[in-house]
Amino acid sequence: MARIYVETIIRAPLDEVWAATQDHRRHARWDVRFGRIDPVPGSVPAAFTYATAVLPGVEIAGHGVHSGERRQADGSATSALRFGSADPRSPIRDGAGYWRYVPVPGGVRFLTGYAYRTRWGRTGRLVDLVFGPAFGWATAWSFDRLRLWLEHGVSPESARRRALAELLARAAPVAAAVTFDGRPLAVLLTLGLALGVPPHRHTPAARRCRRRPGKSDPPEMRAPLESRHGHESGAPLESRRGHESGGPLESRRGLESNCPRGHSEPLVTGGLPGAGDPR
Repeated sequence: MARIYVETIIRAPLDEVWAATQDHRRHARWDVRFGRIDPVPGSVPAAFTYATAVLPGVEIAGHGVHSGERRQADGSATSALRFGSADPRSPIRDGAGYWRYVPVPGGVRFLTGYAYRTRWGRTGRLVDLVFGPAFGWATAWSFDRLRLWLEHGVSPESARRRALAELLARAAPVAAAVTFDGRPLAVLLTLGLALGVPPHRHTPAARRCRRRPGKSDPPEMRAPLESRHGHESGAPLESRRGHESGGPLESRRGLESNCPRGHSEPLVTGGLPGAGDPR
């Protein structure tokens, strides 16, 4: 299974981070991985569908089911889900993951760990050599976009415009070196300078996020999923009666087994945890 881990520190109250990530409308604004997240009305545990535009006019759809622990004894919060896609164009077949919200001085340590199975057999595993790092980068970029929104009031839409402007500013000198010089050394030096210039502090950057758990972290942070509960065995996610997408979903029991354990009150599932990969 492919595994991804990302974390950041957000200087905001835990309740604000929770609200911005659990509400499906707000989540879709900052998470570049998903264009639309729609809850399934009346579903218990909370289910959702999602769609991601991969090309103009081309969307890949998927589904998920959410469950987890709202608060733990140490003051942290957790949400977890399983997800999948019946779309044969999706490189992800199914997976599971969690978000954790850990209070730290002045803010929240917000982190995710998730794992997924690819489709297309050996071809899918080869595709994932490119897709996996790109998906991890998109997760980290989105986390920093969320941080800028909650810390500095930079809206996700403004952050996207800033990122596009910086991308063009970095690409322009490289294009000029290719067009007006053409020597490989000059092009490589220009490219290195363009990539090496730090991003503006109000522009999202994946490099600001940590991509590996620390050695001193608890086991549930160092291993994104407890996959020994059958997820890697190749068994499909358990289906739920009446789900609109018709795709497989996981039962509450199987999902909660992947949550970090602790004494906590039940999760309030009024908002959606995430989508797509998700987490």
